[in-house]
Amino acid sequence: MAGTATLKDEAETLLRALAGEHARLREDQWRAIEALCEEREDGTGRRVLLVQRTGFGKSAVYFTATSLLRRRGAGPTVIVSPLLALMRNQIEAAERAGVRARTINSANPEDWDAIAEAIAEDAVDVLLISPERLNNPAFRDYQLPKLAAGCGMLVVDEAHCISDWGHDFRPDYRRIATFIEDLPDSVPVLATTATANARVSDDIAEQLDRTHHDAADSATLVLRGSLDRESLRLSVVDMPDNAHRLAWLDERLPRMDGSGIIYTLTVAAAEEVSDYLSSRGHAVASYTGRTDNAERLEREEELLGNRLKALVATSALGMGFDKPDLGFVVHLGAPSSPVAYYQQIGRAGRARDRAEVVLLPGSEDRAIWDYFGSLSFPAEEAVRRTLDVLAAEGRALSTAALETRVDLRRTRLEMMLKVLDVDGAVRRVKGGWEATGQAWDYDAERYAKVEAARRHEQRRMLAYEATDACRLEFLRAELDDAGAAPCGRCDNCTGTRTEAGVSAEAAEGAKAALSKPGVPFEPKRMWPTGLQAIGIDLKGKIPAESGAEAGRALARLSDIGWGGPLRELLSDGRDREVPEDVFKAVVQVLASWDWAQRPAAVVSMGSLSRPGLVDGMAERLARLGRMEYLGALGRAGDTGSGAHRANSAQRLRQVLHAFTVDFPVPASSVLLVDDVRDSGWSMTVAAMRLREAGATAVYPLALALQA
Repeated sequence: MAGTATLKDEAETLLRALAGEHARLREDQWRAIEALCEEREDGTGRRVLLVQRTGFGKSAVYFTATSLLRRRGAGPTVIVSPLLALMRNQIEAAERAGVRARTINSANPEDWDAIAEAIAEDAVDVLLISPERLNNPAFRDYQLPKLAAGCGMLVVDEAHCISDWGHDFRPDYRRIATFIEDLPDSVPVLATTATANARVSDDIAEQLDRTHHDAADSATLVLRGSLDRESLRLSVVDMPDNAHRLAWLDERLPRMDGSGIIYTLTVAAAEEVSDYLSSRGHAVASYTGRTDNAERLEREEELLGNRLKALVATSALGMGFDKPDLGFVVHLGAPSSPVAYYQQIGRAGRARDRAEVVLLPGSEDRAIWDYFGSLSFPAEEAVRRTLDVLAAEGRALSTAALETRVDLRRTRLEMMLKVLDVDGAVRRVKGGWEATGQAWDYDAERYAKVEAARRHEQRRMLAYEATDACRLEFLRAELDDAGAAPCGRCDNCTGTRTEAGVSAEAAEGAKAALSKPGVPFEPKRMWPTGLQAIGIDLKGKIPAESGAEAGRALARLSDIGWGGPLRELLSDGRDREVPEDVFKAVVQVLASWDWAQRPAAVVSMGSLSRPGLVDGMAERLARLGRMEYLGALGRAGDTGSGAHRANSAQRLRQVLHAFTVDFPVPASSVLLVDDVRDSGWSMTVAAMRLREAGATAVYPLALALQA
């Protein structure tokens, strides 16, 4: 290879093609490129971990190194990238540098064959794949070995996802270690991230080292830079309630420079805030896990083109969204860790002198953290049950089939299976999952440490909100940034507080919007799959003559309006009368309901935990609406009692024979009243029993939706 000076000159020339004629390599950019491209005496490729702030130019490192390696005969670079938005930006950047980039992901299966042909013809310089591709049986067994054999360099982008200590751990990232083990020793590997503290960095480096075949000289080169962001102005604004937070956004948004992102903790909150701000004339749109790919792309483009003032987003808009002139990031609710918070605010102010970063904490934040924390790795009993079922079956089972035998929600079951796959205990094959027969140990100590780390991070996030010291220094210290020092720009450093006051008109308008009751929900239309395996002879569509009508709830528990009062009412397990303000709101829900048949009778669910609340509310509604109160459904034995089942099949089995109708039901429509709708199967079965008893239609009404 050419000498160091010549190589650096060549790299600088390539960088200017990518970033402009005035671009120059930063010191750590050059150190990474040199390490990746140098010819080592033992013929092995170097492992490099680049931990640098957002906007540092990490993509310039791997695109420049790719061009240098390709000029010297290396195969294409494979980049493992976690998000479609990130892939889109990376491909655009590659094209600017004259690098031929293609991607294989779930959104373009029609292009896979053509891409494979282009790779075979050496017409691709960079191939971007999602970590989930590594778990696709066809890709893993047929495409991956070819990629490993011909790969010129491997890049693991957003590498903190590898670490189970990281704030955004993804089990599929653990498969990258297996991919690396299959690479020839000569292939260099680059891992990049903007959000990794020392603990996560050590974990990533350890995994890269563990996959290196030459243990004598395998130390990963870790390049950590300063995480200071000179453009950011950080502040925390404490507001008395959600109405004031929404009013603050309404009044403050037009005065914020440029366009930006408003982050929320839940999908419901993002949609609620977006709808309200839109109704007030602001150019905003929501961006969540429920937003389909086409709408995501359209809304990204609208923000990039400044046709939107803001996207109201969950963490679905995070890694990979590249708008250097983003003028502000506001959080309506705090993320559960300072590291996650830093990652999200790092989207702002990359190409401007000043960007506002404002945190508006909410009283519901800790309850939301606890909910997401409950989705951690399952208990050993559930894991052993899954392995036993697969072993006894002796063949592949789909996730849906496993769900009927294991009491875990689909998302947790899939996450667990991915971890077990990485650990070698199960294997994903065509048709589902199969046991490998390999011994597997439940690492309780590891999971306990992860949980302890999560709780510690939550406490540190609360400490960030309360600190009177420099806020940016606090965040940099949480990321183990050795150069952390007071920024001189945040609200604590300057003593200048972000205005918290709102006008009475704005506060009343927001309060009225948040107090508007009523959330529709659709009835169950299909029975869960695989019920025959647990002795239930139901499948396919739920007959129309047996099903419920579309229902209504006062609110979701995650809503920022009625969600708070409902969480307070329902969280402590006490049985009491429904509060007057809640009852009046329920009456408003009924008054605005566009019935196909107005109910002539009311039935309560026969609640085991809150009979006074549910029956009392049903009786009051019947009197007020001049409907007949028929009574509460009976409970058959204790079938519906005990631990609440997690997934649809197990929940249906628990409640299928739990309800009895012990009173005459007129041939009319019935209002069915309950406190919380969670899986929806209790109301589905209760409606079926009422239809069997003579009801012509059943309208479910709940105080709250769990989701």
